Amino acid sequence: MGDPQPHGSFCGRTRREFMWQAGGGFTGVALAGMLAQDGFLRRAAFAADGTTPMPAPQPNPLAPKPAMLPGKAKSVIFLFMYGGPSHIDTFDYKPDLFKHDGKTIKVKTKGRGGDRNEGRVVSPKWNFRQHGQSGAWVSDLFPHLATCVDDIAFVKSMYADSPIHGSAMLMMNSGKLLGGSPALGSWVNYGLGTVNQNLPGFVVMLDRTGGPISGAKNWSAGYMPAIYQGTVLRGEGPPILDLANPAGRSDDLQRRLLDRMKAWNTRHALLRSGNPDLESRIESYELAYRMQSTAPEAVDLAQEDPKTLELYGADEERTQDFARKCILARRLVERGVRFVQVYSGGSHNDANWDAHDDLKKNHDYHAGRTDKPIAGLLKDLKQRGLLGETLVVWGGEFGRQPTAEYAVGTGRDHNSFGFTMWMAGGGIKGGACVGQTDELGSIGVGERYHVKNLHATILQLMGLDPNGLSYFYGGLDQKLVGVEPVEPIRGLMA
Repeated sequence: MGDPQPHGSFCGRTRREFMWQAGGGFTGVALAGMLAQDGFLRRAAFAADGTTPMPAPQPNPLAPKPAMLPGKAKSVIFLFMYGGPSHIDTFDYKPDLFKHDGKTIKVKTKGRGGDRNEGRVVSPKWNFRQHGQSGAWVSDLFPHLATCVDDIAFVKSMYADSPIHGSAMLMMNSGKLLGGSPALGSWVNYGLGTVNQNLPGFVVMLDRTGGPISGAKNWSAGYMPAIYQGTVLRGEGPPILDLANPAGRSDDLQRRLLDRMKAWNTRHALLRSGNPDLESRIESYELAYRMQSTAPEAVDLAQEDPKTLELYGADEERTQDFARKCILARRLVERGVRFVQVYSGGSHNDANWDAHDDLKKNHDYHAGRTDKPIAGLLKDLKQRGLLGETLVVWGGEFGRQPTAEYAVGTGRDHNSFGFTMWMAGGGIKGGACVGQTDELGSIGVGERYHVKNLHATILQLMGLDPNGLSYFYGGLDQKLVGVEPVEPIRGLMA
């Protein structure tokens, strides 16, 4: 007979060892069952015996896709005026504000300061004039843009769900008040892909003072793969950080590293075809490599003609920063980038269009920096034959109230009840104007247009069905415009 078993042992093992090994075996059976249901073991067997072809890897998520609908626009340039430009001081002419200037009148407002039923009227500090064949009213804030009104369509009864910057920006960029949802640019790239596989499909350029208050959530891919998120380009210095090879690393070495990665990727195609996060990460690495040879040329403004630089105001100190971004935006859409967002204004307070104190000082500064570059962008796109296929969008997260926020001064509080945005280019009816606000510009009246209507318009002009484009997540077919059907703003569409 052998040695007696130790006290508390079973088959030469302690009870603890036996239960651990037995438990590990049972959970392994369960895991194997779940993997078999997912097809994981089948793909692993294919890879092991080499007799049966493995399933093909998932296609490049940014590969060009056919449009869902006829659409004239191929790219979008969204000029985001962060902070909320005052519609009644820019494009929404309200003569009654001049005759009531300084008077305290009954008017319902809701903004950062809460709900109010009366306020002191502040008239615009700039004159308005009619321009172009359309006779569009534009204030003296935008003398250059006023020459382009016949290519522009205005929406003057926009409204949003929040008068607070962070949530209002998220709604304008993602259709939701809370973070975690894909941005508009992510939806466009998900629906259409990008025609240039060597550049990001969604590019964001921030103001030199910093990003917006709700940060990267405004260009996030949310619950979609990360390949659809926005890539931030800088306006000064190298536009893309870490694009050049590190010191001592040659292009040849970088190429060999990528080849090794692709070889690893082939050997692990079973993971690639069953793990969207890994797939997205690999595509991101490959895109980063391809950008090293393509992006430097795309962002090299030294190739631009001096007359073009002058058209945008790139040769003037006041307009140089925003002009460079607008030129980059044009160069990117020329090269097939689907969605470019350019921010005017960053950080907080008067670093953006958020004019709570001195409205004239604030808007003189920001309009002065952007007027000539934006007009230059529209004219340059038009003379190159690109305006018809490039949709340009202008606006902020909301507008501003007709009354003063404080007892003294000209500052205005936020206004999400009625404000102005405009569009030009791909599929837009130039010279059109839809919607209106009341006689003081405090609220949209008649036919009002929600941010969702704006999103639906952009998607439809890009050839995407706003009510059909969806992404399955959380057990639901998620949509940019939400679950209820949303109509585009047809009065803007040619």
